[in-house]
Amino acid sequence: MNQVIPNRKEYDPRMHSVEHILNQTMVRMFKCGRAFSAHIEKKKSKCDYHYDRNLTADELALIEQNVNEVIKSDLSVTERILTRAEAEKIVTLTKLPEDAGDTIRLICIGDYDVCPCSGIHASSTKEIGGFRIISSDWNNGVLRIRFKIQQP
Repeated sequence: MNQVIPNRKEYDPRMHSVEHILNQTMVRMFKCGRAFSAHIEKKKSKCDYHYDRNLTADELALIEQNVNEVIKSDLSVTERILTRAEAEKIVTLTKLPEDAGDTIRLICIGDYDVCPCSGIHASSTKEIGGFRIISSDWNNGVLRIRFKIQQP
C-alpha cells in the first residue's frame, strides 16, 4: 500500500506523528478516546476530544511532559499492513470509511501507540522535536487542544 501524501504544503510528518502520541496520551490519562477531529499543520495544530470539562494548567503541563517523554524515548515509527480482519483484532476501525478496502495500514509508535492511518510520519520520535501546548478550551462537550512542535 502506498503512503498518501497530502496535497498541502503545510503538511509535516513530525506534526502528524506527534498527533498520534498526543491521542494515545489523552486515552491513557483521561480515558476520553482519540480525537474525533484534528487539523494538523506545520506551524500549529489542534485536536478535538469529547470530554466533560476544560483541563487545568497542571493537567496540561502533565500532558506536555508525558508527550515529550515519549518523544525523547526515541521510539521507531513503523507501519504494518494487515487484512481488515487482522487489524480489527488490534484496533477499532469504526472511523474508517466503508470503502477503505480489505487491507489496512497501521502506524505503530514503538509499543506506545498503534492506529490506522494513511499519512506520512517521522521514522523515529526523536525526529519530532519538543512538543508544546499553546492553549486549550472547552465548549459544549468538546475539549480543544492547540499545540506546536519545536525543531529537534
